[in-house]
Amino acid sequence: MLYLLQHYWWLLVSLLGSLLVFLMFVQGGQSLLFGIVKSKEEKTLLINALGHKWELTFTTLVTFGGSIFASFPLYYSTSFGGAYWLWMSILFLFVVQAVSFEYRGKAGNVLGSKTYEIFLLINGFFGSLLLGVAVGTFFTGGSFVMNKMNITDPLQPVISYWTNGWHGLDAIANPFNLLMGIVVYLAARTLGLLYVIKQIDLDSLVAKAKVQIKVTGVAFILGFVGLLIALFTMTGHSVSPENGVISAVKYKYFFNMVELIWPAIMLICGILMVLYGIGSSLFSKGKFSFFITGGGVVLSVWSILICAAFNNTAFFVSTVNLQQSLTLYNSSSSLFTLKVMAYASLFIPFVMGYVIFVWRSLSKTKISNSDLDRPDAHKY
Repeated sequence: MLYLLQHYWWLLVSLLGSLLVFLMFVQGGQSLLFGIVKSKEEKTLLINALGHKWELTFTTLVTFGGSIFASFPLYYSTSFGGAYWLWMSILFLFVVQAVSFEYRGKAGNVLGSKTYEIFLLINGFFGSLLLGVAVGTFFTGGSFVMNKMNITDPLQPVISYWTNGWHGLDAIANPFNLLMGIVVYLAARTLGLLYVIKQIDLDSLVAKAKVQIKVTGVAFILGFVGLLIALFTMTGHSVSPENGVISAVKYKYFFNMVELIWPAIMLICGILMVLYGIGSSLFSKGKFSFFITGGGVVLSVWSILICAAFNNTAFFVSTVNLQQSLTLYNSSSSLFTLKVMAYASLFIPFVMGYVIFVWRSLSKTKISNSDLDRPDAHKY
């Protein structure tokens, strides 16, 4: 039972992670500020189109962290507690985003609208980049040591701690993590452009977005191919189910895809959806390109995150002491906790149904200047 629940909760956690990457289209849209977006009219329309959705990204990030805390607390305390400069940087960028959306359009704000627009631009680029770097650590690990017996020490009950002073910022220097961050940024920017095409009723902005998608979309596809090559050729770490010994295995993540099969099918379907979604935006009206491409991103990221921990794989490797690396078996909550949360997770479909209902209600028609000029309109 414990084995099944550990894998069940990793499925849910990795699904939340993939949904978060999809919802980063808000950050991708923000990265268009001071780029293809030039006039005040275009900026106002873009920010208000994104403003209806930014809370979903922030809420999903918090839910992602909360679900990891509840299901895999040792990973939460090790990564969020040890690599806190990386996670605090991400959190700070999201707080800046929230403040910018709320105060940019307020009359008499001290900093001025342009300052908040710059904050949104910074969040759009660095927020998605650093989040991708953090996701990359599922495969590259971190500089930590762990001793569960420390919990009995009343003076310093710290199970794990970082062994260098960078506390997570060193992850940015890892080439694989950085590549992951760039690909997440390109995915967010591509989805942001597709969202502009779908949701904004302004011909000049939509025309520029369709031109830009030819560059960003192709760059995203090439970057993702490069990421898959790097992932499938890197050395992963396998944990023995008999004695828990962790050992290095070359091409581990490729073997996970091949041996499990169903994540590979998910990945192939995701890639085909991304190619079709971007292609339909280039060669036709692409009415559903945003959702098709977004669905492809969710499937692709979900399959990759599944392979980070399934098939007896260490998903957070200690670069200091390999045998102290984290796995599904040594980092999860108790059977009782996982079982109780499994019952609570049965309400997830209802929550998702509500989110879909709200999304459709807010996005039934394209946003235009006339919508913002209404007396009862809320402007960001």
